[in-house]
Amino acid sequence: MSHRYATSLHWTGSTAGGIRSYSRDHVATTEPSTAEVALSADPGFRGSPDRLNPEQLVVMAASSCQMLSFLAVAARAGVEVLAYDDEATSHLDLGAQPSRLGEVRLRPTVTTGPDVAPDQVRRLAEQAHRECYVASSLSVPVVVETTVVTS
Repeated sequence: MSHRYATSLHWTGSTAGGIRSYSRDHVATTEPSTAEVALSADPGFRGSPDRLNPEQLVVMAASSCQMLSFLAVAARAGVEVLAYDDEATSHLDLGAQPSRLGEVRLRPTVTTGPDVAPDQVRRLAEQAHRECYVASSLSVPVVVETTVVTS
């Protein structure tokens, strides 16, 4: 089975004022969703702080993929997950050649019922990490530090 992903991006602006004045704001869409994603550059690169930037999207994609992979492996293992929260981070490494995002660090907190062993949840998180398409596609390390809460 093949899965294809396509996006459309649109920018309207003028470069007449040069690099210091052109708008970095743009929108992106993808089929079949009808939602537009309002994007810009990082504010440090004259982008709009109220819009997402590509670097944030990479970190967000890694976080989302890890969660979805985890929920899938947990379901296959018969583990009921009550909640999943993540605080994901990365940084722009301007000293690297070429400049790039540094390590992506995911810090999920997984809440389960009282009959689930925390070690099992951590093993499932490791398996999910190995199965995450986004993490496997990135050239920077993706580190997952899972906290388990039983209710």
